[in-house]
Order: sequence, then structure tokens, then C-alpha cells
Amino acid sequence: MSLLGAMNTAISGLTAQSAAFGNISDNVANSQTTGYKEVETSFVDYLTTSTAAVNDPGAVVAQPAYLNNVQGTITQVTNPLAMAIAGQGFFAVSQQTGELNGVPTFNPQQFYSRAGDFQLNAAGYMVNSAGEFLNGWSVDPSTGIVNQNSLAPIHVTQTVYNPVQTTAVTLSANLPATPATGTAIPGSPISSDITVYDALGTQHTITLNWVQTAQDTWSVQINAQDAATPDCGTADVDFGPTTSGNPVPSGTIGNLTTDATDPGSVVVSPYAANTAATVTFNVDYGTGTPQPITLNLGDFGGTSGVTQYAGSQYNLEGLTQNGVPPGSFAGVTPQANGNIVVNYNNGQTRTIGQVPLITFNDPNALQRQDGQSFTATIGSGTPLAEQASTNGAGNLVIGSVESSNVDIATEFSNLIVAQQAYSANAKMVTTAQQMLETTVDMKQ
Repeated sequence: MSLLGAMNTAISGLTAQSAAFGNISDNVANSQTTGYKEVETSFVDYLTTSTAAVNDPGAVVAQPAYLNNVQGTITQVTNPLAMAIAGQGFFAVSQQTGELNGVPTFNPQQFYSRAGDFQLNAAGYMVNSAGEFLNGWSVDPSTGIVNQNSLAPIHVTQTVYNPVQTTAVTLSANLPATPATGTAIPGSPISSDITVYDALGTQHTITLNWVQTAQDTWSVQINAQDAATPDCGTADVDFGPTTSGNPVPSGTIGNLTTDATDPGSVVVSPYAANTAATVTFNVDYGTGTPQPITLNLGDFGGTSGVTQYAGSQYNLEGLTQNGVPPGSFAGVTPQANGNIVVNYNNGQTRTIGQVPLITFNDPNALQRQDGQSFTATIGSGTPLAEQASTNGAGNLVIGSVESSNVDIATEFSNLIVAQQAYSANAKMVTTAQQMLETTVDMKQ
């Protein structure tokens, strides 16, 4: 009967508009929720009978339309650990289920989120405002190699940076090419200091005393002031082809020898074209064993290390060493490539993890979960973990968050439409009821 059908159709309209109103309410309520993705409403018509001669009232059903792939506004914030994704991709996150022996346990289900307002919790994990733990790839601290085989919650431990003893020093300088008078230039030698560290991270000073002993020939005496034996030895350095006897440009190192009058522990590298000219010596700082240090003076025949060109003053151009004093935790910094870097107060850094971005063939088919997160479905496709800014995974914007992609003006317009449609369907129900009552009264 058409009247009953009309009533059923109108009731389905009430139900559909009620669902639409619920989606609008959800969107408005989460208009300020970081990383929230809007849910629109699609209406689907279901037929009862529809032919060329007959069309019986059917029904309408409301279905959610997810807008997970629509970008929200990226806003800069003061939180240095916050990250926003510009483009496609999601953060991989874990939800905590409990704690075992002081260590959090996690749901084995993998979750995905665009909420990047991460902060360190009391246990040193990076969590967002929904309490979800950021997952990343582990990084070997010694090699820097990223293990892309598995994801795990990123844990920032506030440990000290262990000291590293100095084993290599690289020196770049120009010695003045003043001709020698007699066997040596009158006056004090040219002295330059090198800061090094022992195995305990204690800072020491080593002095290089340069003396020009002849034309294009210098001696460098190495003095470790607070070592058990301060005099580490002397090396002789010949510049240019004439003095060294080797085919090198003038003013560049052509040969190294250990000084016979003060050999100490000095060992020099033999001449070979375009190889490093090094002086190796030992210092004893009382830490157990003598500490070998290799002083790199540049390549034989090269101009990037120690040279002897025109001038009257010693000109230091560069000095580096690989020792490190102990350092305390000073903070953690995410980088645009996804690296999570721990900073120490000794100026050193250490990469402890890398945050990948997870992409899907159809992100709109993801299943919504609590805390504006999602889980994968058959429709969404297999999650693919990619490094940020590669293979369409989107870019990481550091110190920013992605706002909800809800537009309040649009939602209020939808609200007015839903309210009017609901009222119209309610009117259809009451009208159909009145017509049915009229039909029943006809039997009396």
C-alpha cells in the first residue's frame, strides 16, 4: 500500500537525516582536534518496485564518506617535537595496553594517525595528545644504518654521551717561507696548540713547536705538557721537490722523516703521491695504556693540509680532532627527513631513530579508531612505510601540527539542510498518518 510505503520511506529519511546530523555534530565537536579527519554523509536510494508502469516508495540510507586524504591546515606551534605531514602519509603509532616490570606493553594491532603533537612522556617515549606512541625505525648509533625491517615505539633515553679518546688530528696551516739563516731561524719556534681528550674524556693540550732548520725544511717537536713523558718526539718535514727529492709542487709536503736526535715515539708515513702525510705518536695520560694519536698534515703534494708559502706569520686554516668529552642529555630534535636526534651538552648529537610515513592505496577506506587514529582494512590496501619526502609519502614539517580538516561554515550549512530535510520527512510521516486515519474512518 502506497500510504504505508510512503510512511516507511519518510521514516527512513528521518533515520538518514539523523545519521547526517550525527556526522555533522562529530565534525563540529572535533573542529579543533589535531589531525581529525572530517566525515561527510552520502545518501543511497533503495528501491522496492520501479517499472515503466509502477513505482513504489523505497527507502534512503545514510552512509559515511570519509575524507582522510584531505589536508588540514598546517599551523606552526611552540612545541619543538611536533610534526605535521604535508601531503599523503600517516604516522605509525601504538596504543599502550599495560605495563610489565616498568616497561609499557602495546596492542599488537598497528595504528595510524595524522595527530603529530608529540611530546616526551615520563618514561621517555614520544606520545601525541591521544596518548599514542610514535613508532619508527631503529638506527645503529655507530654506523648510522637505518633498520627498515620493523617498527617500534621510539624511546629517548637520557643517558650520557660516553667520552671518546682522541686518535686522529687533522691540521691545515701555512708556514712562512722565510729563508733560513744558518741552521735555524733565530728566536723562539712557532708554536700551535691542539686540544685532545683521553679515554676518560679529560681535556689536554698538545703543543706543536715548528722550527725552520734549513731552506724548505722544518722540524715539528710534539710536546704533551701533562703527559707522563711530555716530549713525544720530533719529525722533520721537507717541502717542495728540491729538498724532498720527490715530484711535488713547491710549497707542499714532499717527505717526512723521524728526527734522529729526538725520535721519541714518532712514526711517519713514507712518501707516496697523493697519500696522507701523517705523524703518529704516543701520549701517556695515566689511563692504562699509551694513547696513539695520528697527526694528518694533508696529502703529499697536496695544498689542503700544511704548506709553506710566502708570508711572515704562521696561518692556521683548520684544525679538527675526533675526541669527545662526556656529555649529558640536552634535548631531542626531529628533522625533516624523519631522523630523531638526541642532543648533548658537549655539542655532540646521536640519531636514535627515523620516523617513516605510511601510505595506502585508498586512505579513505581506513577504519576509524579512538584518538583520531585508524587501522588498515582490505579496502585501504597494504600499508607501505616510506622515508619522508620519497615516493609520494609527503613531507614532514617540524614544529607544526595539522589542524582538523573540518570547515565550520560548511558544517553549519549542512546542519541547516539536514534540519530542513528532517522536518520535511517528519511532515511526510504525520501527513501519511492522517491519510491512513482518514482511510480507516471510511469503514465506519
